[in-house]
Amino acid sequence: MLAVVQRINEGKVTADGVLTAEHRGLGLLVLLGVAAGDTEDDANLLAEKIRKLRIFSDDNGKMNLSVEDIGGYVIVVSNFTLCGSYRRGNRPDYMNAAAPSDADRLYEYFISLIRKNISEVGTGVFGADMQLSITADGPVTLQLDSEVLKGHR
Repeated sequence: MLAVVQRINEGKVTADGVLTAEHRGLGLLVLLGVAAGDTEDDANLLAEKIRKLRIFSDDNGKMNLSVEDIGGYVIVVSNFTLCGSYRRGNRPDYMNAAAPSDADRLYEYFISLIRKNISEVGTGVFGADMQLSITADGPVTLQLDSEVLKGHR
């Protein structure tokens, strides 16, 4: 399972023309890619890491606080293109992405894990045509991979 995590000051998601999430203030945008073979364990590892990432500044200006510590929000958007392979040619293939039914189930499971500890959680709509509008903060952007957290990469 792959995630791109951005620290943001505001974020908005529109899915098929309908506003599904909008938040202002400090928070995170999580673009989540579910790969073939991912399980609930992958979602558990990533959700735990993301909510504990100390990427917000404390009173001394040091990145020492998590989204949970600051009472921030999280917006989670499914993004199968994170699983794309660009090794050959110029058109990525998405053979490594999980089947839509598996990906949707794990995406919803991941969201449920984030909601256990974060009170404000917005989402996109799985499989929808979405537009995102964010104001990146920093910018602070991290790539997370559950295989790295398992020690496999």
